[in-house]
Amino acid sequence: MEEKRLTEGLVHVYTGDGKGKTTAALGQALRTVGCGYKVFMVQFLKGGDSGELHSVKNLEPDFQIFRFDTAKKFFWTLTDEEKQVVKSNIDKAFAFVEEVLQQESCDLLILDEIMGVLSNKILTVQQVCDLIKNKPKHMELILTGRNVPQEIAELADYVSEIKMIKHPFQKGIGAREGIEH
Repeated sequence: MEEKRLTEGLVHVYTGDGKGKTTAALGQALRTVGCGYKVFMVQFLKGGDSGELHSVKNLEPDFQIFRFDTAKKFFWTLTDEEKQVVKSNIDKAFAFVEEVLQQESCDLLILDEIMGVLSNKILTVQQVCDLIKNKPKHMELILTGRNVPQEIAELADYVSEIKMIKHPFQKGIGAREGIEH
C-alpha cells in the first residue's frame, strides 16, 4: 500500500507569552495522526517528565516525541558547564532534525521550544530559516516558543500568538502535573 503524504506542507509558528503553545502543537499532531499521517515532535530545552510523553506512547510509531536534553532547570539557571552539555545535546537534536527532513521521515515535524533555543543563542536564526527553506514540499512544520524572530515569522504561513491575560503563577500557583507538565 502506498504511504499517504500531505500534498502541500506549510509552516506554523505558535508564539507568545501565554500558556498553550506546546498544547496547540500537540492538538494539531493528534489531528494529523488521526488522519493517518506520521508525526515527529522534537522537544528542545525540556528534560523533565511531562504528560504528553506518556500519552504519545499509545500512538507510536505514528506519533513519536524525541528529546535530547536531560536538564530539568531553566537554561539561564545552569552553570557554564551545564550549558555546554545542553548546547551539545541541542546540536545533536538539530542534526537529527536535519536528517528527518532529508529522509522525509514524517509528515508533520514539530520543533517544540525552538524559539527558546534561539533566545538563548544556542542556534542561530539563520540555521532555523535555512531549515524552513529546505523542508520537503509535502512536510508540515510547527515551531513553538516565545519571541519569534521576524525572519522566521516572515517565512511562516501561520503565525499564532498566544497572549497571557491572566495566569495562576501570578497568584503563586506553580506548575501542576497534568496541566502545565
